[in-house]
Amino acid sequence: MSQEERFVTIEIKLAHQEDLVDELNKLVYQQSRRIDQLEAMVSKLAEHVRNNAHSGPGTLNEKPPHY
Repeated sequence: MSQEERFVTIEIKLAHQEDLVDELNKLVYQQSRRIDQLEAMVSKLAEHVRNNAHSGPGTLNEKPPHY
């Protein structure tokens, strides 16, 4: 294999690696945005549960009236 062929092979491999890194960066960005969305949803849900826990019909361990 000549030196020029080796350089071409290396350049091809480098181009593929650059594409892979770009795709991985996009994926990490998308996952980060999704994690942010899920964290916001969990926060809202926790707030909703806290707000409704005090306005509910008694405690969860309370026996029903027919006992």
